[in-house]
Amino acid sequence: MATVKQILDNKGHEIYSISAKQTVFAALQLMAEKGIGALPVFDGNSLVGIISERDYARKIILKDKMSRETLVEEIMTKEVIYVEGNRTDEECLALMVNKRVRHLPVSEGDDIIGFISIGDVVKAVIDTKEFVIEQLINYIQDKPIIKKD
Repeated sequence: MATVKQILDNKGHEIYSISAKQTVFAALQLMAEKGIGALPVFDGNSLVGIISERDYARKIILKDKMSRETLVEEIMTKEVIYVEGNRTDEECLALMVNKRVRHLPVSEGDDIIGFISIGDVVKAVIDTKEFVIEQLINYIQDKPIIKKD
């Protein structure tokens, strides 16, 4: 199993974020530019929410609002679920499935040290499983076969 810290070490610790006072359009531009589906939202140094493509679809498009006029704080998800770096990939996957979230900020004390997506977590789980399978195959192939008469 990989830890969240290991996932971040492989992925990188860079965090793209947006201010709660910026427009939804600015958030969408940044997400498109960086090829990501969500952004942590900060008010100063405090994490106050997450804005995702899902928030945009459900709270702007379906409600016929204007993304250039609506502020991020009006549509962001305010109930943020965090994980710490010592959590495992399987714990994160279970949390994400149970809470129906696709992105998790990673905290260390009071600081946010990264941001992971369900794609990052699934990749880590698959990589771990593939490694175990490879090790088992190598073990089986290296084991001498003893025939009994």
